[in-house]
Amino acid sequence: MSRLLLSTLVFFCCLAWAQPEVVVEGLFKGGAILRIDGQQTLLRQGQSSNSGVKVIEASTRHVVIEFDGQRQTLGLNKHISGAAAAPEAPEVQVIRDSRNRYLTYATINGRRITVLVDTGANIVAMSSAHAKRLGINYRQGVKSRVTTASGVAAAYSLVLSSVTVGGITVSGVEASVIEGNYPTEVLLGMSYLSQLDMQEQDGIMTLRRKY
Repeated sequence: MSRLLLSTLVFFCCLAWAQPEVVVEGLFKGGAILRIDGQQTLLRQGQSSNSGVKVIEASTRHVVIEFDGQRQTLGLNKHISGAAAAPEAPEVQVIRDSRNRYLTYATINGRRITVLVDTGANIVAMSSAHAKRLGINYRQGVKSRVTTASGVAAAYSLVLSSVTVGGITVSGVEASVIEGNYPTEVLLGMSYLSQLDMQEQDGIMTLRRKY
């Protein structure tokens, strides 16, 4: 009996360690980009990875995965693991939308918001409405004037404590806050992107930390 009990315990321990490390790095309608045990994989609904992780349902908000008969719902940058902690994601992939934009989520000064990857913007740029949502006291920045589609507006230059996209964090990021509702999306400009290597292929932009 004791040998049987020991064998059973060993069996269940092995099952626990067999649980793959899954990190959600990208979401789009009908599929998801997952990092499974350190290997990045794009899976569409109904597809399974070599390790047996299957995508049941996927949208721009979440993905439902199944492994060994168990289902879990995960959002962007969330993970499941049989280990104590998830490894830091070395790269992020962003899917181009129907309007040819690369939209993703970023955490700015600890708060999450949608951003538009914009290599034409010198720095991270946002409206004062965005800044208020992020809890940024932008009026402490250096004031200037800029020309927008709506006319001339006040702008404030400042430095963000941190900007994180999919696990890639850059500290001390230069930014500009423009009074009003322009731009409509936070522009993830070169003050963040210059720290990354970027590759675009088949509607997918891959961001990797340079060092």
